[in-house]
Amino acid sequence: MHQNENDDTTKVDVIRGDPKVALKTIAWPMIFTLVLNMIYNMVDRVWVAGLGADPLAAIGFVAPIFIIIGGIGNGFGAGANSLISRYIGAKDKQNASNSAIHSILIALALSIIIPIILMPLLKQLLLLMGAESVLKLATDYATIIIIGGFTLIFNGVLSSQLRAEGDVNRATKALVITGILNIIIDPIFIYVLNLGVAGAAIATVLSALVATVLMLYWILVKKDTYVDVGRDQFKFSPKIIKEIIAVAVPGSVEQVIISLISIVMNAVLAMVASTDVIAAFTAAFSIIQVGMMFPVGIATAAITVAGVAYGARDFKRVEFVCKYAIKLSMSIVIVIVALMAIFAPQIAMLFSYSAATASLNALVTEALRVLLVFLIGVPVGLCCAFTFQGIGKGTISLILTILREAVFVLVFLYLFVFVLGMGQIGAYLSMGMAGVLGSVVAAILFKYYMNKLQKFEGKAPDEC
Repeated sequence: MHQNENDDTTKVDVIRGDPKVALKTIAWPMIFTLVLNMIYNMVDRVWVAGLGADPLAAIGFVAPIFIIIGGIGNGFGAGANSLISRYIGAKDKQNASNSAIHSILIALALSIIIPIILMPLLKQLLLLMGAESVLKLATDYATIIIIGGFTLIFNGVLSSQLRAEGDVNRATKALVITGILNIIIDPIFIYVLNLGVAGAAIATVLSALVATVLMLYWILVKKDTYVDVGRDQFKFSPKIIKEIIAVAVPGSVEQVIISLISIVMNAVLAMVASTDVIAAFTAAFSIIQVGMMFPVGIATAAITVAGVAYGARDFKRVEFVCKYAIKLSMSIVIVIVALMAIFAPQIAMLFSYSAATASLNALVTEALRVLLVFLIGVPVGLCCAFTFQGIGKGTISLILTILREAVFVLVFLYLFVFVLGMGQIGAYLSMGMAGVLGSVVAAILFKYYMNKLQKFEGKAPDEC
């Protein structure tokens, strides 16, 4: 018996209630967590920037690997979130609990498999990404990130499990502790212990480990969550695994695609520009990613709220959740874009404060201002894609990501860089134009799907 049954029920009642309240209740703590975590990832780059342009570029080359591992955790977290929230919407606590247990076991398996696959291929991967000039630095950083990648996987899955039942405060608390700790210990490992880029990686992994241990304590030891992950609740279910994978694999592949595009961007920039430009892109995009966390937090909240609505067969509510998430995201992003455009030179100082990187200021400012087009294009496509994940349609979400992050980016990249000869400006702009066009396609597809779904309103899941 859970110690706080009434509290657990209240949290679930919130996500079953007013969708505006439910979305904001989950979104704001989620945004705070994501922004802080992006900041602590950026802190690695800020502190490493003091070592020079080469170490900063090395982290940029490893960033796709970091994103892939974290993306796998977030992808399977989205799968768990979607399934658990749908069972909660259908008032099926037993299957919600069993789904949570399956997701934890999957996280354990992934934590073992991923390093076994990546470590033997690391050098070749880094060379393929164009990191030959900074291979030693990139290898030092990547090795530690890969070995400690289990923390990213578990944090993605466990925090999603807590959010699925409306327990967003504790999910936030664990990740906030991680962010603050990393900010504190980063300079210690980099400079005081004189470990350089390896020290940045160690600080990141140790900080993430704190959140992993804390969430495992709440879920497995304290046992005061709504879902029950006790051994007696586990019953192996191929159906549950299939349902988690149906959202998780497309969600994870989305992150792989995004990472591959980052690799392509680095390779293209290496062909048309210098290492300094790659370092500037790495720095500027880390700022853009902080801004992205606002729409990402809102869209992530939509997974839970839309999933609960879908489980209750309330499809009009599903559509409302997506539209409200877009409205909220766009209003925030417009303000962020305006502020970043105005204060771009001052923001760029974060990465050009030392004599070794002073020349990067103008390059980072240039990259940041052009990449703001990408940020404007994010909210619509993101909210539509995450809502599709929430209702278990991960494949549709994947298709939208392939169009936005792969097909459209590559088309515009070829056009702007190689046909029109626009150099790095063309490379930056290709991401922005792809985001805008991708959002238009996502909005059209979502509206079409919702219109098609309305005829099943209130019917049982098997009838849809």
